[in-house]
Amino acid sequence: MGYILLAGGAEFGGSMEIPDRRAIELAGGAEARVRIVPAAAAPDNNHQRAGHNGAQWFRNLGVSDVKVLPLIDRASADAPDVLAAILRSGLIYLLGGFPRHLEESLTGSLAWNGILEAYQKGAVIAGSSAGAMVLCGHYYNPSARKVFKGLDLLPDTCFLPHHNTFGQNWTPGLSSLIPAVLLIGVDEETAILNDGPHGTWTVYGKGAATIYWTSGPEIYQDGEVFRLP
Repeated sequence: MGYILLAGGAEFGGSMEIPDRRAIELAGGAEARVRIVPAAAAPDNNHQRAGHNGAQWFRNLGVSDVKVLPLIDRASADAPDVLAAILRSGLIYLLGGFPRHLEESLTGSLAWNGILEAYQKGAVIAGSSAGAMVLCGHYYNPSARKVFKGLDLLPDTCFLPHHNTFGQNWTPGLSSLIPAVLLIGVDEETAILNDGPHGTWTVYGKGAATIYWTSGPEIYQDGEVFRLP
């Protein structure tokens, strides 16, 4: 089984070097194959710029084998060359952008099946903002003001990115819409990573993670560890 990194946004800069270096270490170090999925940035035609920024970021962190996958929609998510690249990956990073487009692109696709297979074999599956949102059991689409079913890599959870700026404002409505689902808020320039030997999660970066337990919210700072159900 691999690892999951959920980043709160403002990726590829600042304090994000801390969790990303840890993810690279778990993926095999400097020799790791890093593959970036830019689909979430495609609706506003930002996928090329965002993908380039991501590739440059990981190269600056010392990884030489970094590629941006041509995965921008549902059709390209079924491309055999995309699947082959995913299956050989050590770290698969889903960029931020439009969560609904990303989820619809991946659901039921060869690419998503490949991501699951890579994860089972030990790969790190990472997502920032929209990329992290869709990895959970549910995600909130602010443009539609609706909750949709996610890709369910983390069942019964809902991720709130940019928690320190606007994500925390979603909590009252979500508590009513999906009361039985665990809300996970992560600040910008911050990530949580399940890198512990017994399924524990560690907070890395500038800000904090807020877990909305039934008993009330708990805040975890950089370096602190918690366990999800």
